[in-house]
Amino acid sequence: MTVTFKVEGMMCGGCENRIKNALSGIEGAVAVNASHETKTVTVEMDKDITNILKDKIEALGFDVID
Repeated sequence: MTVTFKVEGMMCGGCENRIKNALSGIEGAVAVNASHETKTVTVEMDKDITNILKDKIEALGFDVID
């Protein structure tokens, strides 16, 4: 299953990498793609970890827009 978040605050490739590295380390995350240009983070997961991912993005200082 795949989830896409609209994320405010990503300004550059460095921000993308911070998010990718943090989310890739979460059990259940199979593939992570972050784009500051489209302001999205897409995660392919093998179990529903949507809330964990959202909390992690916000803990990094970014805003997840519902």
